Amino acid sequence: MKNYETLVDATNDLYKRGYTANLSLEGDTIDDKAQEIHMSADDFEIDEFYRFEGQSNPSDMSIVYGISSPKYKLKGVLVNAYGTYANDSSSAIQAKLHHNQVSVNLHGSDRPTS
Repeated sequence: MKNYETLVDATNDLYKRGYTANLSLEGDTIDDKAQEIHMSADDFEIDEFYRFEGQSNPSDMSIVYGISSPKYKLKGVLVNAYGTYANDSSSAIQAKLHHNQVSVNLHGSDRPTS
């Protein structure tokens, strides 16, 4: 996984690599409003993600996801807050986003299996 200095660097690089859809988290779906696509947790994969803390305020934290969906033939970027400003939703979408963050960073016996 690459390392980026800023959220803008990460999103720009993802865009250059084909993640062109501007995705948003809307309750129980991740949406591409331009194409009127509403994806449930089973409709997409998290290809990569990057965490960032605000330079002036450590509680200003964001995460950038590179997301793909073979079902809808799209690749896009989702920017979401975590930490203090995170969405406390208990939806399947939030569970999938959180599980991927945790599982990628765990090693050995701590790492969950599917």
